Formats: sequence, structure tokens, C-alpha cells
Amino acid sequence: MSARPVKHSVTLRGHRTSVSLEDDFWIEFRAIAAEKDMPINALVAEIDVARGVNMGLASAIRLYVLHTLKDRLPKLA
Repeated sequence: MSARPVKHSVTLRGHRTSVSLEDDFWIEFRAIAAEKDMPINALVAEIDVARGVNMGLASAIRLYVLHTLKDRLPKLA
């Protein structure tokens, strides 16, 4: 497992691009896509549309993973 970001190729709007993510984020991101029964590129496209122009794609994916995992935690009263 790498603590440094690793480039992963994805297709976004018909073009190949790469996103640099740490292994832990990439593993969780792929697991989330599988749970949603979505191709990884489709989930990347959803995140891309929602991220706006002031955030990089890798950051948006990291935050998506973080929020998804946080939503699964039991809520404290």
C-alpha cells in the first residue's frame, strides 16, 4: 500500500485523464462504485459535475469517499 498518490486512468466526457489518489482512497472509491453497481467512470463523471470549478477532481473524489464513509457511521445523539 502506498501513502503517496498514484495515478489512475479514467475516462471523463469521452477523454482519458488521470487522477492521483492514495491507495486507500482508490480502494474505497472502487468499493463504493461496486456497491452502487456503477462503472468507476460513471461515478467519476457524477462527482465531476457536482464539484464545481474551484476544486480539483482528486480532491472531490477524496471528499466523496470521506462523506460516504462518514454517512455509514452511527450518528451520535
